[in-house]
Amino acid sequence: MIKAAVLGYGTVGSGVVEVIDTNAKQIQAKLGEELTVKYILDLRDFPGDKHEEQVVHDFGLVLEDDEITVICETMGGVEPAYTFSKKALLKGKSVCTSNKELVAAHGPELIRIAKENNCSYLFEASCGGGIPVIRTMMEALASEQMDSLLGILNGTTNYILTKMDREGADFDEVLKEAQQKGYAEKNPAADIEGHDVCRKIAILSSLMTGKYVKYEDIYTEGISKITAEDFKYAKELGMAIKLVAMSRQEKDSFYAMVSPFLVPADHPLYAVNDVFNAIFIHSNMLGDSMYYGRGAGKLPTASAVVADMVECACNAGRNIAVRISEEKAQVSDCSQMVRSFFVRTTSSADAVEKVFGKVEYVASKVDGELAFVTGKMSEEAFDAVSAQVALVSRIRLLEA
Repeated sequence: MIKAAVLGYGTVGSGVVEVIDTNAKQIQAKLGEELTVKYILDLRDFPGDKHEEQVVHDFGLVLEDDEITVICETMGGVEPAYTFSKKALLKGKSVCTSNKELVAAHGPELIRIAKENNCSYLFEASCGGGIPVIRTMMEALASEQMDSLLGILNGTTNYILTKMDREGADFDEVLKEAQQKGYAEKNPAADIEGHDVCRKIAILSSLMTGKYVKYEDIYTEGISKITAEDFKYAKELGMAIKLVAMSRQEKDSFYAMVSPFLVPADHPLYAVNDVFNAIFIHSNMLGDSMYYGRGAGKLPTASAVVADMVECACNAGRNIAVRISEEKAQVSDCSQMVRSFFVRTTSSADAVEKVFGKVEYVASKVDGELAFVTGKMSEEAFDAVSAQVALVSRIRLLEA
């Protein structure tokens, strides 16, 4: 019998226990023995819960119990999750987590500690919820040279943008509805300002490059400035507006960013709607591949955590290699990235063409506005010339 502990009995932690209970036969068939939860660590008590007898409040009980070989960390936040995870790994106990904030901040260190102590640190559920993208990158694409990632990595923002697109609603109205339905937090900043997505693309980029991509080095822009009028223009262009995370290796330069993009109808990310996520990967031999599914939610996320727990149990006493070093990746300045931009302005056509040259005009949806798509130019060049017109807004275009 394999005995495990769950740290944090919130949405994901309780989902982990539910998955282990519900799929006990399938898990046992894979392992050849039973996987059981001996401890559930939480500050709270859960009277009447099926597993109330397993609830403890002292991490020391978990740490010092030699029967515990696998720990599931679903506490969220950096502390005390980091301290608990590090202590467990130093004891040779494998740790599986859904905690993107912790992995983005301390993942390479914890991966090294796991290797040094013949155990594993796995984090499939930290990116894309139940989509097995990390295992795919580590195993199925192990022989590939991956050079670019594109992703819709946040179900909350994708739900909001899809709703605005379909109903012509304002951002604040849809955000309020998303909060009422439980899709958005009471304080939604981490989602709508792109911080959640930034951490996820940092983790995926670290796997792609093999080096530590720090999320603090990634240019990040959220969706709070996107308006209902922007979607009228998007429909005119035959495009959709998505919050896209991207990273790309170009010769000696590595770029990463998070931003709203206008996505053309012939791009695979165009059709990714509602709370669904997708990760689009390009590698040198396979070419393009995309991984799609529910990027969040109690059971999809818990399913990914339990899959990691099973993998650790199957490899007890040895390390499952995760190829991310503690060497910091050099993230290049996004100012040199080249693309087209959709622009709304109150300046005249003469003023626009004087600064931008030849542009593609878009039928105006707002009185007194001029809308157009620029030719390809660097971010730096756009910032320099856009200051010379009365800019209402701009959205980047994603290439098909």
